Amino acid sequence: MTDASAPMRLYCTSRGEIVPFAPGEIVTMYTCGITPYDATHLGHAATYVAYDVLQRRLRDRGHETRCVRNVTDVDDDLLRKARELGVHYLDLAAGETARFDADMEALGMLPSWSEPRATSAIADIRGFIGMVLDRGHAYAAGGSVYFDVSSFPAFGQVSHYSREQMLAYAAERGGNVDDPNKHDPLDFVLWQPSAADEPSWNSLWGPGRPGWHIECSALALRELGTTIDLHGGGSDLIFPHHECEAAQSEAATGEPFVRHWMHQAMVRMDGEKMSKSLGNLVFVSELRKEWDTRAIRLAVVANHYRTEWEWTDELMPAAAARLERWLAAGEGTGALQDVRDRLDDDLDAPGAARAIDAAAARGEGVSRAAMLLGIDLTA
Repeated sequence: MTDASAPMRLYCTSRGEIVPFAPGEIVTMYTCGITPYDATHLGHAATYVAYDVLQRRLRDRGHETRCVRNVTDVDDDLLRKARELGVHYLDLAAGETARFDADMEALGMLPSWSEPRATSAIADIRGFIGMVLDRGHAYAAGGSVYFDVSSFPAFGQVSHYSREQMLAYAAERGGNVDDPNKHDPLDFVLWQPSAADEPSWNSLWGPGRPGWHIECSALALRELGTTIDLHGGGSDLIFPHHECEAAQSEAATGEPFVRHWMHQAMVRMDGEKMSKSLGNLVFVSELRKEWDTRAIRLAVVANHYRTEWEWTDELMPAAAARLERWLAAGEGTGALQDVRDRLDDDLDAPGAARAIDAAAARGEGVSRAAMLLGIDLTA
């Protein structure tokens, strides 16, 4: 059973405020995983560390957590990279997924409850699209199936962006707003024809492959049920990805999709969002060659999950020095309640770390409090 203390409070993107997060004994969670065509960078790490710390505190409060993290192993970017390298897309995906999993394990992440691949869900996706069509929320055109945003008045419920903002983000993030087969530029693809050198599956609408957003809806429904407690990922996924997920899921089932939306702010480098497209990346696998992985994690949790932050060369030496101070303090329960209180206050990991600093400075052992941040001082 969960403890009797006040509920956690977390910022909910769709509601635009910090609200109580009081799920049942079993907490269902879905976090969007990687498209495995390159190595894990600090932006990925920040997102998954935030979810990991949340799970640790929820378990500390007595909950069971079931966190699903998908692997997008069929996608425009993955297919493009495989084509450039002259390799099979699934071979590229398998290699990069293994590297990602090694990075996550090294950073001390709790194992995912499930880590399904998009290609495992083709039958589920086809059935899901059929549900959306049957309910009158989609149409077929030009060999593709599109979601009809005009049929779903709640479109915009996650982001609350204006139509102009939505169009700008859709154009920037692969929404193909100029597709002549669409009734509305904001309509999005559920199923699309495959190019000659791309994987293809048969469907009632012709051979092809899934659109970008549909896999997460189908996998969340398959793995966790109609309504999940908490969902999120990086803040760049709020639109179009999560907005489209919510629309198509609720259009298909007629039920609420997500009770609480949680998003991690972007990590920046050289003044720009850290991203594969820009190439301004710091790879976890490279940091692991030089630094204790616990220090890498400490560099991440020093920043609040909702605040954008800049990667600099000074962060790792500072995190390594902090780790040494905590290790020197030894085992014990110093700062434990302070850390619990800070994490219950919108997952304030930086405040929790400062509480551990203070306890260590007083000579108190801090190993149990550090474990709530995923830092194992006994390893």
